[in-house]
Amino acid sequence: MAEKKKNKYGAWFIVILLLVGLAGFGAGGLSGNIRNIGTVGDKDVSVQAYQRALTEQINALQAQFGSPVSFQQAQAFGIDQTALNQLILTRTLDNEASNLGLSVGDARVLDQLRAIPRFQGAGGFNRDSYRFALEQMGMNEAAFETGIREDIARSLLQAAVVSGIPDAATFADTMVQYIGEQRSVTWAAVTADDLTAPLPGPTEADQRAYYDENPDEFTRPETRDITYVWLTPDMLQDAMTVLDDAIAQLYESRKTDFVQPERRLVERLVYVGQDRADAARARLDAGEVTFEELVAERGLSLSDIDLGDVDQETLRGAGEAVFAAAPGDVVGPFNSSLGPALFRVNAILAAQETTLEEATPELREELAADAAREVVNGDMDNIIDLLVGGATLEDIAARTEMELGQINWTPDTTDGIAAYDDFRAAAANVEQGASAEVTDLADGGIFALRLDGITPPTLNPFAEVRDAVDIAWRAAAQQRAVVARAEEIAAAIQPLTGFDTVGLNARQEQNLTRRSFLEGTPPGFNDRIFDMSVGDVSVIPGADGAIIVRLDDIAAPDPADPTVAAQREQLAANAAAGIAQEVFENYADALRQQTDVAIDQATVNAVNAQFQ
Repeated sequence: MAEKKKNKYGAWFIVILLLVGLAGFGAGGLSGNIRNIGTVGDKDVSVQAYQRALTEQINALQAQFGSPVSFQQAQAFGIDQTALNQLILTRTLDNEASNLGLSVGDARVLDQLRAIPRFQGAGGFNRDSYRFALEQMGMNEAAFETGIREDIARSLLQAAVVSGIPDAATFADTMVQYIGEQRSVTWAAVTADDLTAPLPGPTEADQRAYYDENPDEFTRPETRDITYVWLTPDMLQDAMTVLDDAIAQLYESRKTDFVQPERRLVERLVYVGQDRADAARARLDAGEVTFEELVAERGLSLSDIDLGDVDQETLRGAGEAVFAAAPGDVVGPFNSSLGPALFRVNAILAAQETTLEEATPELREELAADAAREVVNGDMDNIIDLLVGGATLEDIAARTEMELGQINWTPDTTDGIAAYDDFRAAAANVEQGASAEVTDLADGGIFALRLDGITPPTLNPFAEVRDAVDIAWRAAAQQRAVVARAEEIAAAIQPLTGFDTVGLNARQEQNLTRRSFLEGTPPGFNDRIFDMSVGDVSVIPGADGAIIVRLDDIAAPDPADPTVAAQREQLAANAAAGIAQEVFENYADALRQQTDVAIDQATVNAVNAQFQ
């Protein structure tokens, strides 16, 4: 309860700070006689309240973006309308609370005032501090205290609306049962190797029938005939001149990459005190425990204590002993930055040095690529100017270093320039007659393209795809035969039948949930086993075979399991909160439709102008 009061009082303190910041706002742009922007029912909607709501919305948007937002930008996001709608809703609830006679006494208001830090003096609540703060905000006591009463009354109204909503225990139990229910199964794959006879090949009539029944398999997709120009760093790299001095300078700046001292692969097990580290070392030396068991005792895994490859300097006080040890040795305890620790050496990595001469080809290539990217960037403005000036792609290729190309592009095309995501996206969306634009490529290159024409999807003639038809027919026939064989085998499997007795190499899986994934099973495997009863045997077709699965057991989730209990509690809380929010929103919307709202848009515009 104390925490709830703290949050409520904190909210009022924030409101006061906002009001202080808005004190005197609009004095130069609005007439002193204009105090309201409209009415909602019998409630006034004050200029100051709209200013405050607008400021809060803008501040929230700035916090979301992490940078200042101008009022024009805020308007583009509809922030002004959001603030106004929120204020109208608030005043609608205030109006309804007033109509219902909901209010609070002076004692409750005084409790709120006493909890606001700005109103405190040396001995607690100070009326002079209270009045002074309100004067700074341009408010009087009556208006401020009315705001407190209305806020509390709204809270009472909301609590009354949602208090009758039953808890979501039944929903939570149902969901936990659905999510946490487990299945144990025995399953095996059936493939073409399990067929008892070879399959006959297709006749021409079979092939033509398959071709006619499956036209999509033999239809060329829409083809886009595209002309393009492009320039990439790779095209220019070989022509770039790289000075030896630049290579040497780059080598020196990255020398740690090329000259590495001897290193060790090390694990470090830290203890909270020297006595515990010494005791662990003694047990290890006595053979009472292994290093892995010491790690497990700390509730850690080997990956948690892995330091990777380190040099002697990095290990500080433990460095000399670690580097004198052989792989598998444990040394220490030595002090580390986290406390006394045992160190285990896993491998020795010899010192490595790549000389300047050895590194030169790699560094020359890197510098040449950088230089080529600079050339591409330098050419971009000139190419853009040429395109804007009406130059065709052919002109661009003739007058610059860009290369001209043509491609019959489909979504399946990934060769050449079509290997770039940026090109594929542009090719898919370009329209005929559109002006060519220069677009960046991921490797620092650029391109521009033109759509010359579109060939709609076309069914390939049977004669051209006869081989593909033959392959597809055989694959479909084999799949049908495998599924039929699986059905034949499944018919012989009973609840206690061993799969090995029908020639299958089976696997048993325990406690599968709806979220489980079994490698080697086809899509829909989980859905099928959760629709089965214990003892049922089912055949599930796959991409190139079938699965036979038998459901051996069904287990309900354990309500005593802390994970299950926490999941149930969370589901119930989320469901109850969601229902309450939806009920209250529907209630508020209905109130708003029944309540007369009159907003003076000219006054709203005048307030908005003060923010610009």
